[in-house]
Amino acid sequence: MSKSIADKLGKGISPQQFIDGMTKNKEQFLDWSEKFVWSDENDKEYFESLNNRDDLRVLILMADWCGDVVRNIPVVFKALENSGVPTEVLIMEEHLDTMDQFLTMGGRSVPVVIIADTGGAVLGQWGPRPTHVQEAMVAFKKENPDRDAADYQDNLAVTRQEIGRRYGEGTGYQSVIVKELRTLLESF
Repeated sequence: MSKSIADKLGKGISPQQFIDGMTKNKEQFLDWSEKFVWSDENDKEYFESLNNRDDLRVLILMADWCGDVVRNIPVVFKALENSGVPTEVLIMEEHLDTMDQFLTMGGRSVPVVIIADTGGAVLGQWGPRPTHVQEAMVAFKKENPDRDAADYQDNLAVTRQEIGRRYGEGTGYQSVIVKELRTLLESF
């Protein structure tokens, strides 16, 4: 059965309301947001061209305590800012029913960017991280299936370091997110 978020359309908050309501990591979030630049003019034009469509809706499951939200969502917001695509935020803790429809490898990972049609049928999703960054976590989960294993936490710490390394210090990862979102949107 295909997923639907029809019951959630119009129930979220706006990107600006999310930012205004942040109690954690707000400074970092705004910092990544301010650093955003379009590295490819074609991508910018593509997102602006979405104004010609009225068949898309975006819901983003997230929370301000999450490092991946702080890194990735400023990019998603900026990419969609001039697209005309209605974008809403669902705070994970307030929408666990929806969160549990969009688990990553069995876990509640945010952010999840959900793209749906006007009726709420889910067309696709992105998140919680750019593919090349997420690969480190996918490998970890495969190699460490037992959460109670003695070395699980140590291995997880190493994996988190690797994730940080893959993100890098600069904003290079941001153009990767833009490209991944564009590829996803172009597939509908």
